[in-house]
Amino acid sequence: MEILSWLRLPEAREVSDLDSLKTTELHGRIILKKPFLRKTYLGFYRQFSEAACLLPGQKAVEIGSGGGFLKKVMPQVTTSDVLPATGVDICFSAEKIPFDDNSVDAFFMLNVFHHIKDPRAFLSEAVRCLKPGGSIVMIEPANTAWGRLIYKTFHHEVFDVAAGWHVEGSGPLSGSNSAMPYIVFIRDREKFEAEFSTLKISGLYCHTPFSYLISGGFSIRQLLPGCLFGLVRTGEYILSPLNNYLGMFMTIKLVKTGDYQPALERL
Repeated sequence: MEILSWLRLPEAREVSDLDSLKTTELHGRIILKKPFLRKTYLGFYRQFSEAACLLPGQKAVEIGSGGGFLKKVMPQVTTSDVLPATGVDICFSAEKIPFDDNSVDAFFMLNVFHHIKDPRAFLSEAVRCLKPGGSIVMIEPANTAWGRLIYKTFHHEVFDVAAGWHVEGSGPLSGSNSAMPYIVFIRDREKFEAEFSTLKISGLYCHTPFSYLISGGFSIRQLLPGCLFGLVRTGEYILSPLNNYLGMFMTIKLVKTGDYQPALERL
């Protein structure tokens, strides 16, 4: 018990309400403080950039920016959240997006989709707002053997692969189902394609089996010195053929159909 108590971040012990602005701001400080977590986020942001392949002047929106720092990496991105956190440009719910029809080139989401209470409402709004050829790029928990073990055993969020297309709970962070991306885009892919025929799954792949776990996330101390991040990433690269079994995250790219063809189809 003493070891478990020591592993818990002192800052995390103060968190009593996951849905408070104070918790979001704390998460932002933790990301920047922990080398493994900060560099993992940078890797995720690099995936956003490579997948969307934005041109100067194109409009990109991050949904659920929280304590992240995407705008420092991609200054043209409009950040958003349901809470007015530091660095957030505009506040709104993902189920009601305040942008004009056919006005957005890309939406980015990092660990956000599985918190949205009504995924259908978000997808409908995203289709409305996206330009033809525009994309949604999201990084979400993966339902691999390793990922499922970690999420079900050590994570506080629900991971229910048998659930329907609705997330229980009223809070933006406390209400979640980490299996929702798997449910919508893999388990129920035919249903998704039938209901959202103008959104095509352009790419879906699993990755990052260990680096986020070693970072300790937002509640546990980093498990290895920051100088070993490169070694861990090399190990992940070597094991990448096994990512469908080991990946803790999956990147999903959805493209709104139209005459425009993305310049980059990396995913």
